[in-house]
Parts: sequence; C-alpha cells; structure tokens
Amino acid sequence: MSRSHARVATDRPGRYAKQLASHFSRKLETHWDEETGQGSLSFSAGTATMTATPDALLLVVEGDEADLDRLEDVVGRHLVRFGTKDELVAEWFRADGTPGTVQRKLEDEAEAEGA
Repeated sequence: MSRSHARVATDRPGRYAKQLASHFSRKLETHWDEETGQGSLSFSAGTATMTATPDALLLVVEGDEADLDRLEDVVGRHLVRFGTKDELVAEWFRADGTPGTVQRKLEDEAEAEGA
C-alpha cells in the first residue's frame, strides 16, 4: 500500500470532515466521530482518514500506487468544492516526500461566481 497526505489549513476542520463523511456515505462506508475529531472514508481503491486539528484538516489516503492520484483528487476536489468560500487548498505529498496532486478553486469558477 502506498500513502499520501495533505494538511488543509482551515478554522473549521471538523465541519468539513463531517461534510465529507456525510456526502460520501451515500455510496461508501464512512465514519466521523465529533468527540475524537477523526474519521474515515472507505473507497474500493483505498481508504482516506481525516483528523481535525485546531487549525487544519489532516488527510491521508492509502491504496495501490496507481490509485493515489485518483484518491487524492476525489477527496481533495470534494473538500475544495465544499470550502469554496474559504478557498481551501489540498496539496498532497507522498510517503517518500515527493509531491502528489493539488486541488484548489479554479479561476474560472471564481469568475463565474462573481458574475
């Protein structure tokens, strides 16, 4: 199993983790515990864990190396979409320190919302 992690700066990490778990619960097994600030998402290609800290949401995805880009993208893209107003950025790093994918609000989306 390969692993990738992201630290997403936000003052509402628990809110976003709960929203991710709720959203994905329609299609997958998910878990979110308000008391511990920890949760998980179980995809067919791997898993994602979420940990809320005072100033960030810590994300870890695990799966076959060939699936890491997709796992990062699915989790990161949904999180960024939920946090559009907060302009969240999910920048992933592999276990060996190499960069993974990055999800952020696109300029086209920002212009469309302002129109």
